[in-house]
Amino acid sequence: MARDLRGVQNFYGRALGWTFRPTTLGDEFRVALADGFAVAGIGALATSLQAAVTWTPYFLVDDADTAAARVRERGATIAVGPLAMPTGRATLAADPDGAVFGFWEGETIPGWSVGRGSGPARLELRTRDAFAAAIFYGQVLVWGSDERESCEVHYEDHQVMVRDGTHTVAALRGGAVESAPDPQIRPRWHVYFRVPDVDSAVVAASAAGGVVVAPPAPSGPGGPGREATLRDPDGGLFTITG
Repeated sequence: MARDLRGVQNFYGRALGWTFRPTTLGDEFRVALADGFAVAGIGALATSLQAAVTWTPYFLVDDADTAAARVRERGATIAVGPLAMPTGRATLAADPDGAVFGFWEGETIPGWSVGRGSGPARLELRTRDAFAAAIFYGQVLVWGSDERESCEVHYEDHQVMVRDGTHTVAALRGGAVESAPDPQIRPRWHVYFRVPDVDSAVVAASAAGGVVVAPPAPSGPGGPGREATLRDPDGGLFTITG
């Protein structure tokens, strides 16, 4: 969600080479495309809202009402929804530590998901206690369930990994096993987008009015190559990888 829809399209077009098309959700929403394939959605944030501009992940659920009830039962917050839209129902929530996320019941783009195709490279939850977060999200989104096909959850390299078959959907980071939760961390979800060339994208993003938060550097263990963290002109934080 962005405060300046036209401006943010100009930024991501120049920085990441994205193009945009309208959606069935109205004039205030756009689908971002990379090489003609959907990568993300961008919407206009109401000027009356004092919310921070941020990239927010939405997870697919079978039933939005059931997922919303699970959120509330576990002491977390439903901020908006379930809200009826032309192709489904959307809900915006915050987990018990305050990290904002959404879930969606309805139609999706065929073959599109995090970690494969044109979708974001990966998602990362930066939180105070990854294990408590894994329990919460696992129960709300039915990760690691034997009842139906779902994502698998594993602990490795001091983080909780969520996988859908052979590809990683998300990593939950928040300290080693049995370590005390870190009170300095502001829990939030973070998104990684693929680009053909990280260094060129950083130069383009800077020229388009973005801020380099972390300059290009080698990715961590198991990473794809290089990455850099940027902030768009509206304040939205994201990482590019390639």
